[in-house]
Amino acid sequence: MGMLWIAAEEMAANRVRVMSLYRQILRALNGPDLPLGYAARLAKKAELRTIFIAASEERSKHNIAELIDTGEYTLSVLKKGLLPQQYYL
Repeated sequence: MGMLWIAAEEMAANRVRVMSLYRQILRALNGPDLPLGYAARLAKKAELRTIFIAASEERSKHNIAELIDTGEYTLSVLKKGLLPQQYYL
């Protein structure tokens, strides 16, 4: 199965959505409901920035859709005052 490459128009539309998710997640990480200290918040923000910087070069339609889905899930969990579960393989 081949990868589906994203067209320039789709990329522009997704870029707005991805940047919006990024900003919303950053704001949610600053929320007083999260059980994080100052250093932990900075670490989570750095982790988020790294993920989105790496994803900004992505051209695969499936990978961008997965990034958006994961971002929306993360935002919904953060809005509840919880941290998303991390799974290590």
